Amino acid sequence: MQRVAITGATGYLASLVQLYNRGRFEFVPVSRADVDYGHPDEVERFFSSLGADLVFHTAANATTAACENDPAGTDLINRDSAIAIGRACQATGKRMVFISTEQVFNGLACPGPFDEATEPCSVTRYGQQKAAVDAWMHASLDDYVTVRLSWMFGMALPGVKPSPGILGNVLQALRTGKPTKFTCNERRCMTYAQRLASQFAQVCDLPSGLYHFASANTLTTFESAQMVARRLGASAADIERLILPDTERYADRFRDFRLDAHKAQDAGIELGTFAEDVDLCLADFGW
Repeated sequence: MQRVAITGATGYLASLVQLYNRGRFEFVPVSRADVDYGHPDEVERFFSSLGADLVFHTAANATTAACENDPAGTDLINRDSAIAIGRACQATGKRMVFISTEQVFNGLACPGPFDEATEPCSVTRYGQQKAAVDAWMHASLDDYVTVRLSWMFGMALPGVKPSPGILGNVLQALRTGKPTKFTCNERRCMTYAQRLASQFAQVCDLPSGLYHFASANTLTTFESAQMVARRLGASAADIERLILPDTERYADRFRDFRLDAHKAQDAGIELGTFAEDVDLCLADFGW
């Protein structure tokens, strides 16, 4: 059985991957109690001696404010320690599977979707940190998979708490009756997280390189929220009252950082559309 070290082991995606792949892999959970990502030299020594067959690196500080307010500190965590893990994998002949982000494209002014050949352009520190790791891996590693994810969504399972996503945000608005704004000035892909968890083995076996992992979406975030509310059975009146357009956020520059995932699909990864993913999620959870 393949031994997989998994960082950020208690986070949403890592927890989901472990839940869906029990019995298929021997997971070695790695948390901040095991290694301090603020010290890349320590990180490299730790992973060099860990003895895993593969490292699945999800750990990061993805909080925008933290990355902007402490660029030096989060550079160590998000950039330098990820590169340190890559060096350890290269030295020990192990594959690294790295989670990157759509945010590497949040500075582009042209419309998406963007494929893997598109040069990253990010206006946020977090996106810049991830882009730097992506570039380093491409230049330095012989055996790796970089997975650029869209915004992911899902529902809670035992031991698995989802990160904030479009489905959870809409559900909260409908359940609490609290009017919630969703931006009209943004298009992004939104993907059911179980697609990654259920295809983790296939992702690990992809030919070395960079892949976009995202279900296609043509809607703005506001339009996406309206669609989710309709799928959840909300009335037209409730949708109009609770799912509100935010016309001010990003009004200075429309954001479009959708990912083109045809490369992953051509390699056998199953991805669909945002609408299909919402229906799949709701069916999985008995809606």
